[in-house]
Amino acid sequence: MSPLRLPSPCSLCGRTDAVRVSSALMCAWCGWRYGDSPDPDLPRPVIEVVYYIRYARRVKIGTSRRPRQRLGSIRHEELLAFEPGGREIEQARHREFADIREGGEWFTLTPHLESHIAGLRTVTDPWQLYAQWVSRASQN
Repeated sequence: MSPLRLPSPCSLCGRTDAVRVSSALMCAWCGWRYGDSPDPDLPRPVIEVVYYIRYARRVKIGTSRRPRQRLGSIRHEELLAFEPGGREIEQARHREFADIREGGEWFTLTPHLESHIAGLRTVTDPWQLYAQWVSRASQN
């Protein structure tokens, strides 16, 4: 059986893979219901995230309300994960991993930090998780 496709790209994230939930066709990437349109008069919801990016064997733990823009301005090799939350969560992670801090918001990639990051990965691509959060917030 071939994978389901939306008749046209998702109006929220632009993907075309679909899943059927009850009688509704949903975007498989972000969970937006096909046929619904985001209200153009409302701003997109702001989702604060704590991000984990890797450069060599170092990980930056930071926060942003605009992760695409923020990560575009930081030199890194890989986005490892997102975690919902803002400064409070970011600061808690900085305290949790204080013993491996290299300076600023950069930390040594140790097995303990790797384990924490792996626990945040509910989907393979962190951007998919972010799209799901935006979709849920847009539907509320």
